[in-house]
Amino acid sequence: MTSSISERITSICGSLPASVRLVAVSKTFPPEAIRAAYNVGIRDFAENRIQEAASKQAQLHDLSDITWHFIGHLQGNKAKKAIELFDWIHSVDSLKLAQRLNQLAAQLGVSPQVCLQVKILPDPNKSGWNVPELLADLPDLNKCEDLQIQGLMTIPPLGLNEAQIMNVFNNTYKLAKEIDQQNWSHLKMREVSMGMSGDYQLAVQAGATMVRLGTILFGDRT
Repeated sequence: MTSSISERITSICGSLPASVRLVAVSKTFPPEAIRAAYNVGIRDFAENRIQEAASKQAQLHDLSDITWHFIGHLQGNKAKKAIELFDWIHSVDSLKLAQRLNQLAAQLGVSPQVCLQVKILPDPNKSGWNVPELLADLPDLNKCEDLQIQGLMTIPPLGLNEAQIMNVFNNTYKLAKEIDQQNWSHLKMREVSMGMSGDYQLAVQAGATMVRLGTILFGDRT
């Protein structure tokens, strides 16, 4: 397993522009897989479950320069633990959650980096703001001074063709630029987190700064 992970990662990294950060989605894979990826230079790893992440982090405590990303749906009652365990939260999907994280960050004396999850197209299976809702909430999000709001995250709905996926990615990038041009004091749109194993090349073409890759690096999940 270790050698195949190394080969896959080396191949993918060689094809990515230097401006794109590869976030290895290690959810459901064992700590040994994370070590294999770490040994060929990966430092960004993503999990979607708090308990699973805590267990892995304990087993990998010697790898002190890993940056941990949370990419799952985050319930308010687990927000404190998420802030304690993760450097990045990609899936801030509501003003209520952002305000809760901001409150906890102030209490804990930390300043987590976050992305705002947006739905360019309607999708009942995904959380996040639609575009009008996000634009309406920007003034209140700008008051979340203890969060480092760094950009947008999106996941296209299932069942789209390549042109439709590309449209989602292009519009997410465009939205990030439009928000950034409004010059909010505490909203930065430096990052666009989009693209997974099946569509990351389209996301890179559209301007993604972070791609979240799992099975293409680690193999099929059991």
